[in-house]
Formats: sequence, C-alpha cells, structure tokens
Amino acid sequence: QLPLVESGGGLVQPGGSLRLSCAASGLPLRFSAIGWFRQAPGKEREGVSCISSAGGSTHYTDSVKGRFIISRDNAKNTVYLQMNSLKPEDTGVYYCARRRLNYCSDIYEDYDYWGQGTQVTVSS
Repeated sequence: QLPLVESGGGLVQPGGSLRLSCAASGLPLRFSAIGWFRQAPGKEREGVSCISSAGGSTHYTDSVKGRFIISRDNAKNTVYLQMNSLKPEDTGVYYCARRRLNYCSDIYEDYDYWGQGTQVTVSS
C-alpha cells in the first residue's frame, strides 16, 4: 500500500465543488510540505497547490487562485484541497505528494512520496 492515499474525486458539473483528501499511513506528515499536482490527458503533470508543514504558507498556481483552498490537519495526518467554481480545464488526475523539507516547491522532483491519484472530471 502506498503511504499516501487520495480520495474525494469524481464527476462534477462546471461551477461545482469537490474536496480532495490526502491521508498518510505510516508516514508522518507534520514535518513535511505537501503538494497537490494534477495531470490532464496528453499534458504534463503540473503543480496545483502546496502547503508548508505547519500550514502557515500556502501556494497556488495562477489558474486556481481564488477557487482552491489547501489546508491540513496534522493531528489526522491529512491534507485537503477544497476545489470550488470548478471548470472543465480542471479535469485530470490529482496527486498528493510529500516533500522531505518543510517548505514548498513546485518542482516535481523535489517530492519523494506520491499517492496513486484520484480522478476529477468537470463536465456538463
């Protein structure tokens, strides 16, 4: 079993909302920055959002600013991505990933543990 497991994906209409969860098993997250990435069909994986270990610093790619909110509950060893006002271009497989360091990076190679991904489809 992968140490990170995403859930909460699904099919939603444009303008709708989804809340993704990234839960860790056997892998403490409280000292690590956690990132959310997504990959659309035929496109490269891109960074969507990241949160520092204590939650005091968050980052978003420009296309989701004002619509997505990343948060974490270190007591539950879980990170969340609240996605509002979803658009068809948000469609893709969403992955969470752990960075060994406690601050964010948007570089794919800076993350060492990944989940299996959860599908998000925005369509009418």
